[in-house]
Amino acid sequence: MPGLYIGATSGYSGKNMVVIGLGLKFKEMGLNIGYMKPVGALPLERDGKLGDEDAYFVQDVLGLSGDPEQVTPVVVTHDFKVQAFTGKCEPFIPRIKEAYEAISAGRDVTLVAGSGSMYSGKYCDVDGSTLCKELGLKCVVIDRFQKDLKYDYLAIMKETLGDQLAGVILNDIPPTFMDEVNDLIKPFLERIGIRVLGVIPTDTIMGTITVADLADRLGGKVVSAHSSADRVVERFLIGTMQVENFMTHFRKHQNAAIIVGGDRSDVQLVALEGDAPCLILTGNLYPNDIILTRSEVLKTPIIIAREDTFTVAKKMESILSRHKLRDKIKIEQGAKLIAEHIDIDFIKKELGL
Repeated sequence: MPGLYIGATSGYSGKNMVVIGLGLKFKEMGLNIGYMKPVGALPLERDGKLGDEDAYFVQDVLGLSGDPEQVTPVVVTHDFKVQAFTGKCEPFIPRIKEAYEAISAGRDVTLVAGSGSMYSGKYCDVDGSTLCKELGLKCVVIDRFQKDLKYDYLAIMKETLGDQLAGVILNDIPPTFMDEVNDLIKPFLERIGIRVLGVIPTDTIMGTITVADLADRLGGKVVSAHSSADRVVERFLIGTMQVENFMTHFRKHQNAAIIVGGDRSDVQLVALEGDAPCLILTGNLYPNDIILTRSEVLKTPIIIAREDTFTVAKKMESILSRHKLRDKIKIEQGAKLIAEHIDIDFIKKELGL
């Protein structure tokens, strides 16, 4: 049965978005789909069985169910790494092959999700390139824009996989880089035999996170306006400057969480009155009663974080660039982006569907 491996040049590149988008589209076309994630890096136990957090999530969205030991036959725990690094692991390919055969039986197509990059897992021979060859899968590689695209990496993937590389998806392309992608990079890739299956533009919805999730990821807690903890954060600003300068800067950025010292009530009040989605007070300092009251009246949540402003800002940068596809609005938007920007007919043709 045909299978498609969805890999990437790095972690957090949009693999779940593409798997879910393709899966929902294939189901809409009447195809019987299967799903597996051979190597899971996010161990999660359900009903006494160890699986992968992302795999459980994707199955739930696609309306699929499967034995976790088949869906994710290899789960990377600390003990797993110790055994792998000391050469005490059994070969994993036979176990993965058996699981793939069981899941793909009777299916029109099986979507196989990668973990991390195409080279992740090389230390124990379960990297994406090896799995594609061992399972005889066609492969799609996602390259997410992060200051630049990894066109050298994609060229190496073409040399490594040959005709098994169905194509690549260029994801999260900002407007300022779109002309370079269309005029230079896309023609270059296609000239060396790499099919560009789609160019997905940067989408603000896909980069958002709710206040409640943000507090959890920061290891902080929401202390006011709890009913508004579902507000969306797209970016952040640091409120360390003088109030007058901050006001000028603040007006230019919508949906920006404000990171500010717990002792800067002047900046806190300006941010509240300016309808920021939330305030993040650093240094484990609680706001005064005036700030708390305005927060409740204006329904603007306040998060208390333990670390200093610089540390919290670095965490925020990482969170916003790596936040996973979870919210319903993101799932719907991700599926829409795949349907609009990916050449699904070509993928079907490559798979013989």
